[in-house]
Amino acid sequence: MLTRGSTTARIAVLAACVLATALVLAVIPGHRGWFDVGVYYGAVHHWADTGQLYDYVRPGTGYGFTYPPFAAVCMLPMLLFGWHPAIAVGVTLSAAATALLLHWTVDPIARRRGWCRWYAFGLAACLCGLTNPVRDTFSFGQVNLLLVALVLADRHLSGRRFASTHWRRLAGVGTGLAAAIKLTPALFIVHLLLTRQWRAAATAVVTALGATGAGFLLAPGVSRQFWTVTLWDTDRVGGFANMSNQSLQGLIARLGPQLPGRALWVAAVLAVLVLWAHRLRRAAAARDSLAAYSLTGLACCLVSPITWVHHLVWMLPALVVLADVALSRPRHRRGWLALCWLLQLVVSSGMVWLWRPDGRDLGTLLGGSAYALLTLGLLIALPIRPRPDEPEQPGPPAATAGTAGTAGTAGATGTTGTAGTAGTAPGAARPPQPLGTHPAPVG
Repeated sequence: MLTRGSTTARIAVLAACVLATALVLAVIPGHRGWFDVGVYYGAVHHWADTGQLYDYVRPGTGYGFTYPPFAAVCMLPMLLFGWHPAIAVGVTLSAAATALLLHWTVDPIARRRGWCRWYAFGLAACLCGLTNPVRDTFSFGQVNLLLVALVLADRHLSGRRFASTHWRRLAGVGTGLAAAIKLTPALFIVHLLLTRQWRAAATAVVTALGATGAGFLLAPGVSRQFWTVTLWDTDRVGGFANMSNQSLQGLIARLGPQLPGRALWVAAVLAVLVLWAHRLRRAAAARDSLAAYSLTGLACCLVSPITWVHHLVWMLPALVVLADVALSRPRHRRGWLALCWLLQLVVSSGMVWLWRPDGRDLGTLLGGSAYALLTLGLLIALPIRPRPDEPEQPGPPAATAGTAGTAGTAGATGTTGTAGTAGTAPGAARPPQPLGTHPAPVG
């Protein structure tokens, strides 16, 4: 149906999928009542009224504003809106970020495989909307999807399309802004360094420091409070053993209070970072930039002390990579596709809340930490595709035999089905190049 079938049939199938998705989202438990956007809204208004930001606590709860001051500066337009318009603006921004995320990750695969692009986008949007992290991001009114879009915008600007334009100079701005709004994406700056994207890394550092400096200029007292006191107060965000915390720290906290939690967590974080750096360099050598960014997103979720379920939207690009690999392997394709559907089911299930954080048994370890274990498994075993970032619209086919002739073969071999670039024989090996660099144009 992705490559064949009438437009009418596609519209009918997609309409049915959208309706089914809407019904599931309407009746599924776990609606969060815009809790986090309520914290943002209340904190910004409290800041405007009193000059204090981090002493605000949402009424009836123990939760306050935990982001750097620059994030609060970005949220100051909330002062212009009432409560319900603020929710509407937040939902609209998250929807736009989701659309960009799917366009940047799914559309290149649809082009390469010859799929109907709008149809593939629509089906992917339904699957994306059903996942627990995306549901919670919208229901809480969180900023996670905006941060993912900012970071992936840098990957987009580093691509071949912008290789010879001034837009390429902006690569790194999105990562820097994301790191200034929320600290966890700062690992993507290390990503840029490890993949030798020197200009983008420098731009990201300058942007992050500039944005943080702007926070100091606009709110020096609030900034000093955050960087010296609030940042280190982990009690503000809740207990580590909370089932919603799907980081390594959360997994370790649920294993038992008798464990040397801090020492074990530091050792686990170091091991994950070493594994991430090794796999990132392999993805860079294979020129699989989407897998590289996916691996860094997974590492961010694991090493952060607190990774709520809605933070796991960083897992979405990895699921796209896995689905692309499953469709590219004629042998055992059914097994690969079954694995993809199983992971989609797990990520959409909300199963982690079926257990209690004080249950010290195998069920709590496997079920209550299912998302953390899945994230770790993807970091370890996410397949790296050979040269998927090659041009999507190559030149005319070579007049030699042996060139792959179909999209299916192209996906399996990592070539595009024609001569890759002028002056390079089909199938000829090219020296690995770091992400963000490109061969000089021929002619």
